[in-house]
Amino acid sequence: MFAMQLKAHHTPLEWVELPDPEPGPDEIRIRIGACGVCRTDLHVVDGELPHTTLPIIPGHEIVGRIDKLGSNVMGLSLGERVGVPWLGHTCGHCYYCTHGMENLCDHPLFTGFTRNGGYATMTVADARYAFPMGDKGEDKDLAPLLCAGLIGWRCLNKAGDGKKIGLYGFGAAAHIITQVLRWQGREVYAFTSPGDTQKQDFARSLGAVWAGGSDELPPEPLDAVILFAPVGALLPAGLKAIRKGGKVVCGGIHMSEIPAFSYDTLWEEREIVSVANLTRQDGLEFLKIAPEVGIKVTNTPYALKDANQALDDLRHGRFDGAAVLLP
Repeated sequence: MFAMQLKAHHTPLEWVELPDPEPGPDEIRIRIGACGVCRTDLHVVDGELPHTTLPIIPGHEIVGRIDKLGSNVMGLSLGERVGVPWLGHTCGHCYYCTHGMENLCDHPLFTGFTRNGGYATMTVADARYAFPMGDKGEDKDLAPLLCAGLIGWRCLNKAGDGKKIGLYGFGAAAHIITQVLRWQGREVYAFTSPGDTQKQDFARSLGAVWAGGSDELPPEPLDAVILFAPVGALLPAGLKAIRKGGKVVCGGIHMSEIPAFSYDTLWEEREIVSVANLTRQDGLEFLKIAPEVGIKVTNTPYALKDANQALDDLRHGRFDGAAVLLP
């Protein structure tokens, strides 16, 4: 197999040839059709997440077909298309696993972070954490659903059922969740980097009722906002954008330092909540409704060898929607 491998933080990924991985008893080997490029991959490359396994093959929005089955695998078949998300394994016996919070497991494994991911032609995954994807749709359009979609869905559930929802950072997750919100009959208010009229136009084209810079206030107080951009200064900005009793949901795995803000910005029962990882139930729920919503993913495809360029383009916001690597 061929892969783009991270050998040291703050360095480019290297093109390497490795032996085809052999699945363990509970694992499947997958021939990859597409792998999405996520901002979390940038955090891994930049060394912003603790306990990264190095060397590592990044990537956790994987779609491909099963090439080999482990001896204990049930319910999946050779040639079946599956998706592999960020959550790659949990212990099953800690407090969180036994209380319906496997996303907070004390001893997890994460795809593309502590176990090899999808910036490759082939990978191995724990079969219990892979989702059947069916045969409808192209691999490149399904891959971003495995993180941008799933984390967006979990954030949306945390945000509650308010009518007016703000989204800070209009990238892969926001452009998917905007479509879900519109399908649910809710209003989307999109916040981009100040002056980024291209992203604002993109948000409006997907149904946002308002789009502006993150330094602006919306035309009216919002019921909740979701922060997809990993910028700490957006947290107090989000608090100022919501009504009394509203909620700010922090959707990233990493965020820059949050500046101090006065208590009156939080007062009147405004809430702040973070989202960590996802559960398999999140995946089952979201992948069930995605076809009903008719989500159309805006993709920029890159060859696998061009993963470094894709990451750089993501870092600088050079494309709308999502980026996907194609082996």
